[in-house]
Amino acid sequence: MSVDLRYDDDVTEVVEKTTRFVRDYVLPLENEHRGDINAAGGDDLRREMNAKAKAEGIFAPHAPVQFGGLGLNMSDRAPVFAAAGYSTFGPIALHIGAPDEGNVHMLAHIASDEQKQKYLAPLAAGDVRSAFAMTEPSPGAGSDPNALSTAAVKVDGGWKINGEKRFITGAEGAGFFIIMARTAGAPGDRGGATMFLAPADTPGISVDRHIVTTDRSMIGGHCEVSFTDVFVPDEDILGEVDEGYRYAQVRLGPARMTHVMRWFGSAQRCHDVAVDYVSKREGFGGKLGDLGMIQQMVADNEIDLAASMALLVKACHELDAGSHASNETSIAKTFAAEAYTRIADRSMQMCGGLGVSEDLPIARLQQELRPFRIYDGPSEVHRWAIARRAIGRAKKAAQAVAGR
Repeated sequence: MSVDLRYDDDVTEVVEKTTRFVRDYVLPLENEHRGDINAAGGDDLRREMNAKAKAEGIFAPHAPVQFGGLGLNMSDRAPVFAAAGYSTFGPIALHIGAPDEGNVHMLAHIASDEQKQKYLAPLAAGDVRSAFAMTEPSPGAGSDPNALSTAAVKVDGGWKINGEKRFITGAEGAGFFIIMARTAGAPGDRGGATMFLAPADTPGISVDRHIVTTDRSMIGGHCEVSFTDVFVPDEDILGEVDEGYRYAQVRLGPARMTHVMRWFGSAQRCHDVAVDYVSKREGFGGKLGDLGMIQQMVADNEIDLAASMALLVKACHELDAGSHASNETSIAKTFAAEAYTRIADRSMQMCGGLGVSEDLPIARLQQELRPFRIYDGPSEVHRWAIARRAIGRAKKAAQAVAGR
């Protein structure tokens, strides 16, 4: 059986257009504002960039065609998202940044027809942004989703939600929230969660604080949000009651991979800057790039980039085939998150003093890349899941042999 890793001509065209758009238009904006999207104007700049991306025919490549997107599958998104991610403002410009990209994906697969018109249509068009309210302050849900403590109680015509959320990306300025709340059981129990849709101006929703983090490219920041007697009508339940964790799987695997795609572009940029520098910088009787220790760092970066892309391609293939690809996405996410950090660190080292300065983008790109080892599941949690699956397979194999 042969495997064709070539992309169709229409996908290649989108990649080429995205590459030119990002490098000619978006990168200068990012550099001008030192990568801080919220200080650069936030939604005002987003809308300006979105309009130009629409004019180029590269806006919302992931969104369904009927909602104005290009309808690309996971495999075809990979090179487009990576090209956009070469600038930290690129995903915002194409409307493929977190959490909106993942929310578009989830709504397209789960929402009712009425919900698609009310929530997905304006989100896919870039008329509004969204936020996914899952993680909570201790002892609530974080890496362990079963610790979910935000509660939804049934009332006439709907539900009332109470709880606190933390590190909710894009909360400031979001048009609506997707809220994960417990509808059965107690914190620590498996299952019993439901997803609710709520406009941001619903009484009882409060964005309380921006949490200062090392990254600056997430529009709307990372916020603490409280929900106090928030009423959500029955028609705004996303999916079925008590099935929130199952539906979340529709979002989680693909969202991990789109993070790998976007930050691949930033890691590639770190590497490109460093290779350009060492190919020109004179030292020790020649170019730095002619020195063996520098060449080892260049080669290790090339290996990490190639391996990250290979694991990404494999995981996307499984997702497109209809698999949850839990193991493949965990492996790709864990390896890439750590590889990108290594790439940024080597690139900084190769550039010496300039590497840690604002004269080159590597230092601030490193600040964007480092959180990926925590976002969408810390490396330790993914390793635990990968190991548990491997040991489980071994036990089943042993039982099958014993039962013959």
